[in-house]
Amino acid sequence: MTPVDQRDILDEEPFGYKELKDKKVQIYWNNKPVLLLKGGEALKLLKKLGNSEGKQTQLILAKITGNFKRGNERPLQKD
Repeated sequence: MTPVDQRDILDEEPFGYKELKDKKVQIYWNNKPVLLLKGGEALKLLKKLGNSEGKQTQLILAKITGNFKRGNERPLQKD
């Protein structure tokens, strides 16, 4: 079985998150917003993150954002 983080990118902790009011969670990649979760999805994520730390938190955030392991990720564009 191959390791999940073969390039050790998650060691640099590129992902972050911020809990917002009204049951929302903003996820960041390299300090740029990439995903906004609302309602039940946000609460479910916060529950998972409450029991994690370090690389495990990074892995949860990477998985929830989707296609972030191929190097072609782009932050959300501001309107």
